[in-house]
Amino acid sequence: MENFKNRIRNEELLNRVVTAEEAASWIEDGMSLGFSGFTRAGDVKVVPRALIKRAENESFKVDVYTGASLGTDTDKLLAESGILNKRSPFQADPTMRKGINRGDFYFVDTHLSQVAELIRSGVVPIDYAVLEAISITEDGMIIPTTQVGNSAIFAEHAKNIIIEINLAHPESFEGVHDIYDPGKQGERNPIPLTTPSDRIGTIGIPVDINKIKGIVINNEMDSPSNIVPPDEETQIMANHLMEFLRNEIKEGRLTNSLAPLQSGIGSVANAVLHGLVESEFEDLEVYSEVLQDAVFDLLDAGKVKFASCCSITISEGKMEEVFGNFEKYKDRLMLRPQEISNHPELIRRMGLISINTALEVDIYGNVNSTHVRGTHMMNGIGGSGDFARNARLAIFVTKSIAKNGDISSIVPFVSHTDHTEHDVDVIVTEQGYADLRGLAPRERVELLIENCAHPTYRAQLRDYYYEALTRGGQTPHVLEKAFSWHTNFEKNGTMLEPVLEPIVIK
Repeated sequence: MENFKNRIRNEELLNRVVTAEEAASWIEDGMSLGFSGFTRAGDVKVVPRALIKRAENESFKVDVYTGASLGTDTDKLLAESGILNKRSPFQADPTMRKGINRGDFYFVDTHLSQVAELIRSGVVPIDYAVLEAISITEDGMIIPTTQVGNSAIFAEHAKNIIIEINLAHPESFEGVHDIYDPGKQGERNPIPLTTPSDRIGTIGIPVDINKIKGIVINNEMDSPSNIVPPDEETQIMANHLMEFLRNEIKEGRLTNSLAPLQSGIGSVANAVLHGLVESEFEDLEVYSEVLQDAVFDLLDAGKVKFASCCSITISEGKMEEVFGNFEKYKDRLMLRPQEISNHPELIRRMGLISINTALEVDIYGNVNSTHVRGTHMMNGIGGSGDFARNARLAIFVTKSIAKNGDISSIVPFVSHTDHTEHDVDVIVTEQGYADLRGLAPRERVELLIENCAHPTYRAQLRDYYYEALTRGGQTPHVLEKAFSWHTNFEKNGTMLEPVLEPIVIK
Protein backbone atom coordinates (compact mmCIF):
# COMPACT_ATOMS: atom_id res chain seq x y z
CA MET A 1 0.00 0.00 0.00
CA GLU A 2 2.91 2.35 0.65
CA ASN A 3 3.66 2.27 -3.09
CA PHE A 4 0.44 4.05 -3.94
CA LYS A 5 -0.49 6.02 -0.80
CA ASN A 6 0.85 9.14 -2.49
CA ARG A 7 -1.60 8.44 -5.32
CA ILE A 8 -4.64 7.94 -3.04
CA ARG A 9 -4.31 10.89 -0.71
CA ASN A 10 -7.78 10.62 0.82
CA GLU A 11 -7.35 8.27 3.79
CA GLU A 12 -10.97 7.12 3.69
CA LEU A 13 -10.48 5.68 0.22
CA LEU A 14 -7.43 3.54 0.97
CA ASN A 15 -9.60 0.68 2.24
CA ARG A 16 -11.54 0.59 -1.04
CA VAL A 17 -8.64 -0.83 -3.08
CA VAL A 18 -9.82 -4.09 -4.69
CA THR A 19 -8.78 -6.42 -7.47
CA ALA A 20 -9.97 -5.85 -11.03
CA GLU A 21 -11.89 -9.13 -10.77
CA GLU A 22 -13.83 -7.97 -7.73
CA ALA A 23 -14.65 -4.63 -9.33
CA ALA A 24 -15.81 -6.34 -12.52
CA SER A 25 -18.06 -8.67 -10.49
CA TRP A 26 -20.25 -5.71 -9.45
CA ILE A 27 -21.32 -5.04 -13.05
CA GLU A 28 -24.64 -6.68 -13.94
CA ASP A 29 -26.47 -7.67 -17.07
CA GLY A 30 -28.17 -4.71 -18.78
CA MET A 31 -26.02 -2.01 -17.15
CA SER A 32 -24.68 1.08 -18.93
CA LEU A 33 -20.97 1.72 -18.39
CA GLY A 34 -18.96 4.90 -18.90
CA PHE A 35 -15.31 4.04 -19.64
CA SER A 36 -12.61 6.72 -19.70
CA GLY A 37 -10.61 6.73 -22.91
CA PHE A 38 -10.22 8.99 -25.92
CA THR A 39 -8.37 7.81 -29.03
CA ARG A 40 -6.32 5.19 -27.15
CA ALA A 41 -5.36 7.65 -24.41
CA GLY A 42 -6.27 7.47 -20.72
CA ASP A 43 -8.46 4.42 -21.24
CA VAL A 44 -9.29 2.03 -18.42
CA LYS A 45 -7.37 -1.18 -18.94
CA VAL A 46 -7.66 -3.89 -16.29
CA VAL A 47 -11.34 -3.70 -15.26
CA PRO A 48 -12.64 -4.12 -18.85
CA ARG A 49 -10.36 -7.14 -19.31
CA ALA A 50 -11.64 -8.67 -16.08
CA LEU A 51 -15.20 -8.07 -17.27
CA ILE A 52 -14.43 -9.75 -20.59
CA LYS A 53 -12.87 -12.68 -18.71
CA ARG A 54 -16.17 -13.12 -16.85
CA ALA A 55 -17.92 -13.60 -20.17
CA GLU A 56 -16.11 -16.93 -20.61
CA ASN A 57 -18.42 -18.41 -17.97
CA GLU A 58 -21.37 -16.01 -17.82
CA SER A 59 -23.86 -14.62 -20.31
CA PHE A 60 -24.60 -10.90 -19.97
CA LYS A 61 -24.85 -7.74 -22.06
CA VAL A 62 -23.78 -4.16 -21.32
CA ASP A 63 -23.82 -0.80 -23.07
CA VAL A 64 -20.39 0.85 -23.27
CA TYR A 65 -19.96 4.61 -23.64
CA THR A 66 -16.53 6.24 -23.87
CA GLY A 67 -14.89 9.48 -24.93
CA ALA A 68 -13.78 7.96 -28.23
CA SER A 69 -11.76 4.84 -29.17
CA LEU A 70 -10.09 2.61 -26.57
CA GLY A 71 -6.57 1.22 -26.57
CA THR A 72 -4.89 -2.03 -25.43
CA ASP A 73 -7.18 -3.96 -27.81
CA THR A 74 -10.11 -3.36 -25.45
CA ASP A 75 -12.57 -2.59 -28.26
CA LYS A 76 -11.40 -5.71 -30.11
CA LEU A 77 -11.86 -7.89 -27.03
CA LEU A 78 -15.25 -6.35 -26.25
CA ALA A 79 -16.43 -7.10 -29.78
CA GLU A 80 -15.19 -10.68 -29.60
CA SER A 81 -16.55 -11.39 -26.13
CA GLY A 82 -20.21 -11.07 -27.04
CA ILE A 83 -21.01 -8.86 -24.04
CA LEU A 84 -21.81 -5.73 -26.03
CA ASN A 85 -25.38 -4.62 -26.55
CA LYS A 86 -24.45 -1.08 -27.58
CA ARG A 87 -21.27 0.93 -28.17
CA SER A 88 -20.96 4.72 -28.52
CA PRO A 89 -19.79 7.30 -29.61
CA PHE A 90 -16.62 6.40 -31.60
CA GLN A 91 -14.32 3.44 -32.24
CA ALA A 92 -11.40 2.69 -34.54
CA ASP A 93 -10.84 -1.05 -34.20
CA PRO A 94 -11.09 -3.38 -37.24
CA THR A 95 -12.69 -6.23 -35.27
CA MET A 96 -15.28 -3.96 -33.70
CA ARG A 97 -15.91 -2.37 -37.09
CA LYS A 98 -16.72 -5.80 -38.56
CA GLY A 99 -19.04 -6.56 -35.64
CA ILE A 100 -20.89 -3.28 -36.13
CA ASN A 101 -21.33 -3.91 -39.85
CA ARG A 102 -22.50 -7.50 -39.25
CA GLY A 103 -25.07 -6.20 -36.78
CA ASP A 104 -23.61 -8.11 -33.82
CA PHE A 105 -24.37 -5.11 -31.58
CA TYR A 106 -25.62 -1.56 -31.93
CA PHE A 107 -23.33 1.40 -32.59
CA VAL A 108 -24.57 4.92 -31.91
CA ASP A 109 -22.46 7.39 -33.92
CA THR A 110 -22.66 10.72 -32.09
CA HIS A 111 -21.05 14.16 -32.29
CA LEU A 112 -18.45 14.02 -29.53
CA SER A 113 -19.53 17.33 -27.99
CA GLN A 114 -23.09 16.06 -27.53
CA VAL A 115 -22.50 12.89 -25.50
CA ALA A 116 -22.32 14.89 -22.28
CA GLU A 117 -25.66 16.55 -23.04
CA LEU A 118 -27.30 13.13 -23.51
CA ILE A 119 -25.98 12.01 -20.13
CA ARG A 120 -26.79 15.29 -18.37
CA SER A 121 -30.39 15.17 -19.60
CA GLY A 122 -30.87 11.56 -18.52
CA VAL A 123 -31.33 10.18 -22.04
CA VAL A 124 -28.22 8.03 -21.47
CA PRO A 125 -28.00 6.75 -17.87
CA ILE A 126 -24.67 5.52 -16.48
CA ASP A 127 -24.66 2.76 -13.86
CA TYR A 128 -20.88 2.55 -13.43
CA ALA A 129 -18.22 5.06 -14.42
CA VAL A 130 -14.87 3.27 -14.75
CA LEU A 131 -12.17 5.93 -14.91
CA GLU A 132 -8.38 5.98 -15.17
CA ALA A 133 -6.60 8.47 -12.90
CA ILE A 134 -3.14 9.63 -11.90
CA SER A 135 -4.28 10.17 -8.33
CA ILE A 136 -7.08 11.10 -5.96
CA THR A 137 -6.55 14.26 -3.91
CA GLU A 138 -7.13 14.75 -0.21
CA ASP A 139 -10.61 16.13 -0.88
CA GLY A 140 -11.51 13.24 -3.20
CA MET A 141 -10.92 14.99 -6.53
CA ILE A 142 -10.01 12.60 -9.39
CA ILE A 143 -6.93 13.64 -11.40
CA PRO A 144 -7.20 12.11 -14.90
CA THR A 145 -4.25 10.80 -16.92
CA THR A 146 -3.73 11.52 -20.62
CA GLN A 147 -7.33 12.39 -21.42
CA VAL A 148 -10.39 13.96 -19.90
CA GLY A 149 -12.89 12.99 -22.59
CA ASN A 150 -16.24 12.25 -20.96
CA SER A 151 -14.78 11.26 -17.59
CA ALA A 152 -16.14 14.31 -15.75
CA ILE A 153 -19.72 13.86 -16.94
CA PHE A 154 -19.52 10.09 -16.30
CA ALA A 155 -18.33 10.71 -12.74
CA GLU A 156 -21.01 13.31 -12.03
CA HIS A 157 -23.97 11.26 -13.23
CA ALA A 158 -22.95 7.63 -12.62
CA LYS A 159 -24.58 5.77 -9.76
CA ASN A 160 -21.21 4.22 -8.87
CA ILE A 161 -17.56 4.92 -9.71
CA ILE A 162 -14.62 2.55 -10.10
CA ILE A 163 -11.20 4.19 -10.41
CA GLU A 164 -8.10 2.67 -11.97
CA ILE A 165 -5.04 4.39 -10.49
CA ASN A 166 -2.35 4.13 -13.16
CA LEU A 167 1.16 4.10 -11.70
CA ALA A 168 2.77 4.11 -15.16
CA HIS A 169 1.86 7.73 -15.85
CA PRO A 170 4.01 10.44 -14.25
CA GLU A 171 2.58 12.29 -11.28
CA SER A 172 3.66 15.50 -13.01
CA PHE A 173 0.40 15.29 -15.00
CA GLU A 174 -1.36 16.73 -11.95
CA GLY A 175 -2.10 20.38 -12.65
CA VAL A 176 -2.41 20.19 -16.44
CA HIS A 177 -6.17 19.48 -16.50
CA ASP A 178 -8.91 22.10 -16.55
CA ILE A 179 -12.28 20.60 -15.60
CA TYR A 180 -15.30 22.81 -16.27
CA ASP A 181 -18.99 21.90 -16.19
CA PRO A 182 -21.19 24.31 -18.17
CA GLY A 183 -24.32 23.24 -16.26
CA LYS A 184 -27.80 22.35 -17.43
CA GLN A 185 -29.07 23.63 -20.74
CA GLY A 186 -31.43 26.55 -20.25
CA GLU A 187 -29.74 27.48 -16.98
CA ARG A 188 -26.11 27.95 -18.00
CA ASN A 189 -24.00 31.07 -18.46
CA PRO A 190 -21.60 31.77 -21.34
CA ILE A 191 -18.44 29.68 -21.05
CA PRO A 192 -15.76 32.17 -19.90
CA LEU A 193 -13.02 31.06 -22.29
CA THR A 194 -11.68 33.38 -24.99
CA THR A 195 -8.20 31.98 -25.75
CA PRO A 196 -6.83 28.40 -25.74
CA SER A 197 -4.66 29.12 -22.68
CA ASP A 198 -7.48 30.35 -20.41
CA ARG A 199 -7.96 28.30 -17.24
CA ILE A 200 -11.61 28.28 -16.19
CA GLY A 201 -12.10 25.20 -14.00
CA THR A 202 -10.49 22.86 -11.50
CA ILE A 203 -7.37 20.67 -11.82
CA GLY A 204 -9.41 17.51 -11.22
CA ILE A 205 -12.88 16.01 -11.31
CA PRO A 206 -14.88 16.85 -8.14
CA VAL A 207 -16.93 13.85 -6.99
CA ASP A 208 -18.97 12.62 -4.07
CA ILE A 209 -16.52 10.08 -2.61
CA ASN A 210 -19.44 7.99 -1.39
CA LYS A 211 -20.01 7.02 -5.03
CA ILE A 212 -16.46 5.60 -5.32
CA LYS A 213 -17.16 1.92 -4.76
CA GLY A 214 -13.70 0.59 -5.53
CA ILE A 215 -10.17 1.50 -6.60
CA VAL A 216 -8.02 -0.76 -8.77
CA ILE A 217 -4.29 -0.36 -9.36
CA ASN A 218 -2.83 -0.68 -12.87
CA ASN A 219 0.65 -0.06 -14.21
CA GLU A 220 0.23 0.02 -17.98
CA MET A 221 1.06 2.78 -20.43
CA ASP A 222 -1.45 3.83 -23.08
CA SER A 223 -1.42 2.07 -26.41
CA PRO A 224 0.74 4.13 -28.79
CA SER A 225 -0.88 5.84 -31.73
CA ASN A 226 -0.82 3.84 -34.95
CA ILE A 227 -0.43 6.84 -37.24
CA VAL A 228 2.09 6.47 -40.05
CA PRO A 229 4.77 9.10 -40.80
CA PRO A 230 4.19 11.76 -43.47
CA ASP A 231 4.79 10.60 -47.04
CA GLU A 232 5.40 12.42 -50.32
CA GLU A 233 1.70 12.89 -51.05
CA THR A 234 0.82 14.22 -47.60
CA GLN A 235 3.75 16.64 -47.82
CA ILE A 236 2.33 17.89 -51.12
CA MET A 237 -1.06 18.28 -49.44
CA ALA A 238 0.59 20.25 -46.64
CA ASN A 239 2.19 22.51 -49.26
CA HIS A 240 -1.22 23.14 -50.85
CA LEU A 241 -2.68 23.98 -47.45
CA MET A 242 0.14 26.44 -46.72
CA GLU A 243 -0.39 28.03 -50.14
CA PHE A 244 -4.04 28.58 -49.20
CA LEU A 245 -3.12 30.02 -45.78
CA ARG A 246 -0.54 32.37 -47.32
CA ASN A 247 -3.21 33.66 -49.65
CA GLU A 248 -5.51 34.27 -46.68
CA ILE A 249 -2.75 36.35 -45.10
CA LYS A 250 -2.20 38.21 -48.36
CA GLU A 251 -5.94 39.03 -48.49
CA GLY A 252 -5.82 40.30 -44.90
CA ARG A 253 -8.09 37.60 -43.48
CA LEU A 254 -5.36 36.04 -41.32
CA THR A 255 -2.05 37.08 -39.77
CA ASN A 256 1.21 35.13 -39.66
CA SER A 257 0.09 33.51 -36.40
CA LEU A 258 -3.02 32.27 -38.26
CA ALA A 259 -5.85 31.35 -35.84
CA PRO A 260 -6.20 28.55 -33.28
CA LEU A 261 -5.72 25.23 -35.08
CA GLN A 262 -7.71 22.01 -34.77
CA SER A 263 -6.61 18.78 -36.39
CA GLY A 264 -8.61 15.56 -36.39
CA ILE A 265 -7.30 12.11 -35.58
CA GLY A 266 -5.51 10.15 -38.28
CA SER A 267 -2.34 9.93 -40.31
CA VAL A 268 -3.36 12.32 -43.10
CA ALA A 269 -4.50 15.18 -40.84
CA ASN A 270 -1.43 14.69 -38.63
CA ALA A 271 0.91 14.72 -41.63
CA VAL A 272 -0.67 17.85 -43.11
CA LEU A 273 -0.32 19.66 -39.77
CA HIS A 274 3.29 18.43 -39.57
CA GLY A 275 3.97 20.40 -42.76
CA LEU A 276 3.80 23.60 -40.71
CA VAL A 277 7.04 22.70 -38.89
CA GLU A 278 9.23 24.10 -41.67
CA SER A 279 6.89 26.98 -42.48
CA GLU A 280 7.21 30.68 -41.71
CA PHE A 281 4.11 30.65 -39.46
CA GLU A 282 4.84 31.23 -35.77
CA ASP A 283 3.28 31.99 -32.37
CA LEU A 284 0.61 29.42 -33.23
CA GLU A 285 -2.08 28.18 -30.86
CA VAL A 286 -3.86 24.83 -30.95
CA TYR A 287 -7.42 24.23 -29.70
CA SER A 288 -8.19 20.65 -30.60
CA GLU A 289 -9.73 17.46 -29.30
CA VAL A 290 -6.56 15.38 -29.82
CA LEU A 291 -2.88 16.26 -29.78
CA GLN A 292 -0.93 13.96 -32.10
CA ASP A 293 2.79 13.79 -32.86
CA ALA A 294 2.72 16.82 -35.16
CA VAL A 295 1.66 19.19 -32.38
CA PHE A 296 4.60 18.14 -30.20
CA ASP A 297 6.92 18.58 -33.19
CA LEU A 298 5.53 22.10 -33.55
CA LEU A 299 6.00 22.72 -29.81
CA ASP A 300 9.59 21.49 -30.05
CA ALA A 301 10.20 23.70 -33.09
CA GLY A 302 8.94 26.75 -31.21
CA LYS A 303 6.07 27.20 -33.68
CA VAL A 304 3.25 26.49 -31.21
CA LYS A 305 3.13 28.51 -28.01
CA PHE A 306 0.12 26.79 -26.41
CA ALA A 307 -2.02 23.71 -27.07
CA SER A 308 -5.40 22.85 -25.55
CA CYS A 309 -7.02 19.43 -26.02
CA CYS A 310 -8.97 16.66 -24.34
CA SER A 311 -6.52 13.85 -25.20
CA ILE A 312 -2.85 13.20 -25.95
CA THR A 313 -2.49 10.40 -28.50
CA ILE A 314 1.05 9.92 -29.74
CA SER A 315 3.36 7.26 -31.20
CA GLU A 316 5.57 5.06 -29.04
CA GLY A 317 8.75 7.03 -29.64
CA LYS A 318 7.02 10.35 -29.06
CA MET A 319 5.38 8.95 -25.92
CA GLU A 320 8.76 8.15 -24.38
CA GLU A 321 10.04 11.60 -25.32
CA VAL A 322 7.01 13.59 -24.09
CA PHE A 323 6.01 11.65 -20.97
CA GLY A 324 9.65 11.17 -19.99
CA ASN A 325 10.16 14.96 -20.04
CA PHE A 326 6.65 16.17 -19.28
CA GLU A 327 7.76 19.22 -17.29
CA LYS A 328 9.15 20.56 -20.58
CA TYR A 329 5.62 20.76 -21.99
CA LYS A 330 3.41 21.12 -18.94
CA ASP A 331 3.09 24.91 -18.89
CA ARG A 332 2.13 24.93 -22.58
CA LEU A 333 -0.64 22.31 -22.41
CA MET A 334 -4.19 22.06 -21.09
CA LEU A 335 -6.50 19.00 -21.05
CA ARG A 336 -10.25 19.64 -20.92
CA PRO A 337 -13.53 17.67 -21.08
CA GLN A 338 -14.50 16.93 -24.68
CA GLU A 339 -17.72 18.91 -24.40
CA ILE A 340 -15.46 21.94 -23.82
CA SER A 341 -12.72 21.12 -26.34
CA ASN A 342 -15.43 20.55 -28.98
CA HIS A 343 -17.97 23.14 -27.85
CA PRO A 344 -19.62 25.07 -30.72
CA GLU A 345 -19.72 28.31 -28.69
CA LEU A 346 -15.94 28.25 -28.17
CA ILE A 347 -15.07 27.09 -31.70
CA ARG A 348 -17.08 29.96 -33.18
CA ARG A 349 -15.82 32.53 -30.66
CA MET A 350 -12.11 31.80 -31.18
CA GLY A 351 -12.46 31.42 -34.95
CA LEU A 352 -10.70 28.08 -35.35
CA ILE A 353 -9.04 26.69 -38.45
CA SER A 354 -10.30 23.12 -38.55
CA ILE A 355 -8.49 20.33 -40.46
CA ASN A 356 -10.25 16.96 -40.67
CA THR A 357 -10.14 13.90 -42.90
CA ALA A 358 -12.72 12.90 -45.51
CA LEU A 359 -13.39 9.47 -46.97
CA GLU A 360 -14.97 10.98 -50.07
CA VAL A 361 -16.19 14.32 -51.38
CA ASP A 362 -18.73 14.92 -54.11
CA ILE A 363 -18.66 17.48 -56.90
CA TYR A 364 -20.72 19.95 -54.83
CA GLY A 365 -18.60 19.72 -51.68
CA ASN A 366 -20.61 17.32 -49.53
CA VAL A 367 -18.33 15.14 -47.38
CA ASN A 368 -18.61 11.51 -46.23
CA SER A 369 -16.29 10.81 -43.33
CA THR A 370 -17.81 7.66 -41.84
CA HIS A 371 -19.38 5.13 -44.21
CA VAL A 372 -17.52 3.10 -46.83
CA ARG A 373 -19.70 2.97 -49.96
CA GLY A 374 -22.56 4.41 -47.94
CA THR A 375 -23.32 1.44 -45.72
CA HIS A 376 -20.30 0.17 -43.79
CA MET A 377 -19.18 2.14 -40.74
CA MET A 378 -15.51 3.03 -40.62
CA ASN A 379 -14.85 4.79 -37.27
CA GLY A 380 -17.51 7.42 -36.64
CA ILE A 381 -18.04 11.13 -37.12
CA GLY A 382 -16.03 11.94 -33.99
CA GLY A 383 -15.58 15.65 -33.49
CA SER A 384 -15.36 16.62 -37.15
CA GLY A 385 -18.96 17.84 -37.23
CA ASP A 386 -18.50 19.90 -34.06
CA PHE A 387 -15.63 21.75 -35.70
CA ALA A 388 -16.74 21.88 -39.34
CA ARG A 389 -20.06 23.59 -38.70
CA ASN A 390 -18.59 26.19 -36.34
CA ALA A 391 -15.01 26.84 -37.45
CA ARG A 392 -13.76 29.97 -39.19
CA LEU A 393 -12.34 27.64 -41.84
CA ALA A 394 -13.61 24.07 -42.20
CA ILE A 395 -10.91 22.25 -44.18
CA PHE A 396 -11.17 18.60 -45.23
CA VAL A 397 -8.17 16.66 -46.50
CA THR A 398 -8.03 13.38 -48.41
CA LYS A 399 -5.87 11.68 -50.98
CA SER A 400 -7.59 11.87 -54.37
CA ILE A 401 -7.54 8.10 -54.96
CA ALA A 402 -7.45 4.91 -52.90
CA LYS A 403 -6.96 1.18 -53.53
CA ASN A 404 -4.22 1.81 -56.11
CA GLY A 405 -6.47 4.10 -58.10
CA ASP A 406 -9.56 1.88 -58.19
CA ILE A 407 -11.42 4.31 -55.93
CA SER A 408 -11.78 8.04 -56.54
CA SER A 409 -12.21 10.16 -53.43
CA ILE A 410 -13.98 12.76 -55.56
CA VAL A 411 -17.30 11.27 -56.71
CA PRO A 412 -20.52 12.52 -58.34
CA PHE A 413 -22.57 12.03 -55.16
CA VAL A 414 -21.26 11.00 -51.73
CA SER A 415 -22.74 7.67 -50.68
CA HIS A 416 -23.33 8.99 -47.13
CA THR A 417 -23.38 12.62 -45.99
CA ASP A 418 -21.78 13.63 -42.71
CA HIS A 419 -20.91 17.24 -43.59
CA THR A 420 -23.15 19.03 -46.05
CA GLU A 421 -21.88 21.51 -48.60
CA HIS A 422 -23.02 24.27 -46.21
CA ASP A 423 -20.37 23.29 -43.64
CA VAL A 424 -17.39 22.69 -45.93
CA ASP A 425 -15.07 25.55 -46.85
CA VAL A 426 -11.93 24.04 -48.36
CA ILE A 427 -11.02 20.64 -49.84
CA VAL A 428 -7.34 19.66 -50.08
CA THR A 429 -5.88 16.67 -51.92
CA GLU A 430 -2.40 16.02 -53.29
CA GLN A 431 -3.70 17.48 -56.57
CA GLY A 432 -4.44 20.91 -55.11
CA TYR A 433 -7.09 22.74 -53.12
CA ALA A 434 -10.56 24.09 -53.80
CA ASP A 435 -11.80 27.12 -51.84
CA LEU A 436 -15.58 26.67 -51.92
CA ARG A 437 -16.55 29.68 -49.82
CA GLY A 438 -19.19 31.92 -51.36
CA LEU A 439 -19.67 29.67 -54.39
CA ALA A 440 -22.96 28.34 -55.73
CA PRO A 441 -23.14 24.59 -56.37
CA ARG A 442 -22.45 24.88 -60.11
CA GLU A 443 -19.44 27.12 -59.42
CA ARG A 444 -17.91 24.49 -57.17
CA VAL A 445 -17.93 21.63 -59.66
CA GLU A 446 -15.14 22.60 -62.04
CA LEU A 447 -12.98 23.82 -59.16
CA LEU A 448 -13.22 20.48 -57.37
CA ILE A 449 -12.68 18.44 -60.54
CA GLU A 450 -9.73 20.48 -61.81
CA ASN A 451 -7.99 21.13 -58.48
CA CYS A 452 -8.77 18.07 -56.35
CA ALA A 453 -9.72 15.06 -58.47
CA HIS A 454 -7.09 12.68 -59.78
CA PRO A 455 -6.43 13.18 -63.53
CA THR A 456 -7.57 9.60 -64.19
CA TYR A 457 -11.10 10.49 -63.12
CA ARG A 458 -11.51 14.08 -64.31
CA ALA A 459 -13.04 13.31 -67.72
CA GLN A 460 -15.42 10.80 -66.16
CA LEU A 461 -16.53 13.38 -63.58
CA ARG A 462 -17.10 16.00 -66.28
CA ASP A 463 -19.12 13.56 -68.38
CA TYR A 464 -21.40 12.95 -65.40
CA TYR A 465 -21.78 16.66 -64.68
CA TYR A 466 -22.48 17.64 -68.29
CA GLU A 467 -25.24 15.02 -68.46
CA ALA A 468 -26.58 16.25 -65.11
CA LEU A 469 -26.79 19.79 -66.51
CA THR A 470 -29.32 18.60 -69.09
CA ARG A 471 -31.63 17.66 -66.20
CA GLY A 472 -31.47 21.15 -64.67
CA GLY A 473 -31.81 22.08 -61.03
CA GLN A 474 -29.88 24.07 -58.43
CA THR A 475 -27.73 21.00 -57.80
CA PRO A 476 -27.90 18.97 -61.03
CA HIS A 477 -27.74 15.18 -60.78
CA VAL A 478 -28.46 12.12 -62.87
CA LEU A 479 -30.20 10.24 -60.10
CA GLU A 480 -30.11 6.84 -61.78
CA LYS A 481 -26.33 7.22 -62.18
CA ALA A 482 -25.47 9.13 -59.00
CA PHE A 483 -24.13 6.03 -57.23
CA SER A 484 -23.01 4.18 -60.36
CA TRP A 485 -19.35 4.67 -59.40
CA HIS A 486 -19.92 2.85 -56.12
CA THR A 487 -21.94 0.05 -57.70
CA ASN A 488 -19.31 -0.31 -60.43
CA PHE A 489 -16.67 -0.80 -57.73
CA GLU A 490 -18.85 -3.40 -56.00
CA LYS A 491 -19.28 -5.27 -59.28
CA ASN A 492 -15.94 -4.80 -61.02
CA GLY A 493 -13.49 -3.72 -58.29
CA THR A 494 -12.94 -0.25 -59.78
CA MET A 495 -14.75 3.06 -60.16
CA LEU A 496 -13.22 3.56 -63.59
CA GLU A 497 -15.60 3.09 -66.46
CA PRO A 498 -14.48 0.53 -69.04
CA VAL A 499 -12.76 1.98 -72.07
CA LEU A 500 -14.72 0.99 -75.15
CA GLU A 501 -12.78 -0.42 -78.04
CA PRO A 502 -13.12 1.72 -81.19
CA ILE A 503 -15.36 0.29 -83.88
CA VAL A 504 -13.34 -0.61 -86.96
CA ILE A 505 -15.30 -0.50 -90.24
CA LYS A 506 -13.93 -2.93 -92.81
